[in-house]
Amino acid sequence: MQQLLKGQETRFSEGLRVMRSRLSSLHSTLAKAAPEAPTVSCPALQAPTDGRKFGTKYLVEHEVHFTCDPGFQLLGSSTRMCQANGTWSGQEPRCEEISECSSSPCQNGGTCLEGLNQFRCLCPQQWTGATCQHRAQTAPPAWSVTDDPAFSRQPRCAQVAQAQQCSCDPGFHMNGTAANGLCQDLNECEVFQRDGGPRLCVHSCVNLPGSFRCSCPSGYVLLGDGRSCEDIDECSLSQDNCTGGSSCINTGGGFQCVTPRCPPAVGNVSYVKTSPFQCERNPCPMESRSCHHAPKTISFHYLPLPSRLVAPTPLFRMATAAAPGRPGPDSLRFGIAGGNSRGHFVVQRSDRHTGELILVQSLQGPQTVQVDVDMSEYLDRVFQAKHLSKITLFVSAYEF
Repeated sequence: MQQLLKGQETRFSEGLRVMRSRLSSLHSTLAKAAPEAPTVSCPALQAPTDGRKFGTKYLVEHEVHFTCDPGFQLLGSSTRMCQANGTWSGQEPRCEEISECSSSPCQNGGTCLEGLNQFRCLCPQQWTGATCQHRAQTAPPAWSVTDDPAFSRQPRCAQVAQAQQCSCDPGFHMNGTAANGLCQDLNECEVFQRDGGPRLCVHSCVNLPGSFRCSCPSGYVLLGDGRSCEDIDECSLSQDNCTGGSSCINTGGGFQCVTPRCPPAVGNVSYVKTSPFQCERNPCPMESRSCHHAPKTISFHYLPLPSRLVAPTPLFRMATAAAPGRPGPDSLRFGIAGGNSRGHFVVQRSDRHTGELILVQSLQGPQTVQVDVDMSEYLDRVFQAKHLSKITLFVSAYEF
């Protein structure tokens, strides 16, 4: 009886092995026969005429950004995202030329002439200046100063071959005839500006008898070349008045006292300040999906910028780094999460682990601009964490 039972058990085990082998073969055959789900993509987009396109991937949830060349304004959507149905969000962008004369810049009856990224005013006879804002002077010449004795002097005269020859010192010009002429100061500041010559000073020009000097605005110092201005770093020189708990940020011509604060707690999401310029999220409950999708870190950054900085230019880089012994993300997504002047910026990937915030439209100062950039980490297409960088730009009133 034992031998019979043992034989039946052996045959039963063999049958199970054969059955498992057949099921495995059948499963492999079905897996190979099943068609793979097609990858959804959107049709290719082109840069608008007189504009540029940022972004080359057309898969679902990928974004493409658009901007216009100087002298043109963007109409339509500056950012379009590929949707799950294979179409692009937003409207097709186009670049329209900006009319420099549309704001009627010429005053006092002047006529505006359109040019490439600029305009020119034809002024009536009694008006002058870039926008016909100054009343023209016929006598004495605009570059002469006759009410101050230092700006006029007697010429140096000599008898040469029965004729009197008179000359003026450098920086003066002869006004009148040789018999009763007077050497009057030449206002280099106005002459160079009027004749379209090279700019004598980066900021302002002060006329002196026979010469000139350059001056800088408050918060700047004149450099050794006598014409350029350099910002004074009040923070490093301890010339600020920031109180305890705040940090000094040097800006063009001054400084700002800042006190970054973590956002208040909302539900299960709360933050703790780990450095003067960074907050980290407290541990989340396992079941709180909203907490896990909130930014894991929030960092604060402050950048001084000159006015009318040439665009496009990179301003800020955001990257990730894996902790020792732990695999890092294999995919990153960058985006602009908020701010008060989003149309001036785009975010694009510079390499596999780095994204760049790029200024695509110049900013005219003085003004303060905020823009928030987020970075999401994915591993095997599964969301891991999000990081938020809150960037504040202090745009100076000057172009230096």
